[in-house]
Amino acid sequence: MIRNPILPGFNPDPSICRVGDDYYIATSTFEWYPGVQIHHSRDLANWTLVRRPLDRASQLDLRGNPDSGGVWAPCLSYADGLFWLVYTDVKRLEGNFKDAHNYIVTAPAIEGPWSDPVYVNSSGFDPSLFHDDDGRKWFLNMQWNHVSTGVGGSPKHPSFDGILLQQWDHEAGKLVGPVRNIFAGSPHGLVEGPHLLKRNGWYYLTTAEGGTGYDHAVTMARSRDIGGPYQLHPDTHLITSKDVPGAPLQRAGHGQIVETPDGQVYHTHLCSRPLPGTRRSPLGRETAIQKCEWRDDGWLYLAQGDRIPALDVPSPSGASTDTAPKPVRRRFDRPDLPSEFQWLRTPFRDRIFSLTEAPGVLRLHGRESIGSWFEQALVARRQEHFAFRAETTLRFDPETYQQAAGLVSYYNRHKFHFLAVTRTPSEGRCLMIMSCLGDWQNGRLTFALDQPIPLGDTAEIGLAAEVDGAVLRFHCDTGQGWQPLGPALDQSLISDEGGRGEHGSFTGAFVGMAAFDTSGGARPADFSRFDYLPG
Repeated sequence: MIRNPILPGFNPDPSICRVGDDYYIATSTFEWYPGVQIHHSRDLANWTLVRRPLDRASQLDLRGNPDSGGVWAPCLSYADGLFWLVYTDVKRLEGNFKDAHNYIVTAPAIEGPWSDPVYVNSSGFDPSLFHDDDGRKWFLNMQWNHVSTGVGGSPKHPSFDGILLQQWDHEAGKLVGPVRNIFAGSPHGLVEGPHLLKRNGWYYLTTAEGGTGYDHAVTMARSRDIGGPYQLHPDTHLITSKDVPGAPLQRAGHGQIVETPDGQVYHTHLCSRPLPGTRRSPLGRETAIQKCEWRDDGWLYLAQGDRIPALDVPSPSGASTDTAPKPVRRRFDRPDLPSEFQWLRTPFRDRIFSLTEAPGVLRLHGRESIGSWFEQALVARRQEHFAFRAETTLRFDPETYQQAAGLVSYYNRHKFHFLAVTRTPSEGRCLMIMSCLGDWQNGRLTFALDQPIPLGDTAEIGLAAEVDGAVLRFHCDTGQGWQPLGPALDQSLISDEGGRGEHGSFTGAFVGMAAFDTSGGARPADFSRFDYLPG
């Protein structure tokens, strides 16, 4: 059996394609760099991260992009001997406007080399590229209406103004022919995330609807003509948990169909697993997959017979998902960052970290404050388990309270807990816990310790974060063993729904290493290890 989610932790908006016996899933990375995660599998059950293709300044520069902006909803396909990746770079998302620019990159292999992007349009987000059997290519994206009455209007949610279709001329590098609005969505509203599949003369369109919160759904429609009109699925939605608050996979929607070489059908989708008794999902929107079947009426249905996504689904080859938790222990003794780590926004990684300046350490150069939208030194990995322990060892000698480095549980600039080595006039070199407890704090910090903890001349310090569901506890080791530090902290805040709620932000929790130096001195902080130990 395949155990869902197949990509745990922050891995939303899964676009899947098959090339021979190989399957690839591309997922959104938002403000995290490099852009787009591509995982590979040969059995649909077990997946390995193989590439983040948008990895240089000529392809992607996210400095200044807001939290939950950046790379949205990539679509990965294969045709004409090339992999094609289309994606949106969202520069603004608050208020009436979505400044969302769509691009295409290509490569002869997943490993690359990936081309510089070709600009397509900016009329909306969630693009996809469909390769028709007559050789034509069609570009789709949702259309954003900034002058509508927005959520709560009539018709419902009119800012999501339908799915646009236009032909893509690859040789000319531009869209050609008329723009057609081919699908207004169902009455559920908020239509986005389009993907096309052609089968038996029908064009099948799957979209995401209901927003990326607890009303999310995969909606299906079909037409004999690519330009429509499109007829809704008899059940409207192919996949949704919106009417089953107790389902283990919530917020199910936004995915894509894939067929195995022997004709079995599956559909990926994003989902979340809220902490028990809450509507908070620290692991963010994850990737799951469902077994489907074509029925005599020519429509696709979940194989289990309803619309509710299952935790366990039959695998096409009899493979099982390897769900045994494994410790990940990293030592920074190589010139490349371990594959699970990312950083925020900047393509100029040498400005914020180095693996070669000092032997055996990851050196962070303190830059702007934690939570900056431009240049902050924060290197982290996804939280993939509800219970885990993260440990690191740090050497850092700050000269001023404007310099700090340490271990962070991070969601965005409004939601984090930071155990930091810093310096104060009264305590000298010391430990401090800095937290930001949601959007309503307007970026103001709270300090969990009544007084900073003096460190004296201790050169090297161990820092640990232990998470159990909604509770985070920090620990430190100054050479005399691990000691708890400070009160229990609210880890459920480090979630999609923490702060403003389910549509306020939509990435996921990270844990990692951070440093800042608001004096402008770029004070270095050296981390010799990072261990992630699932509970």
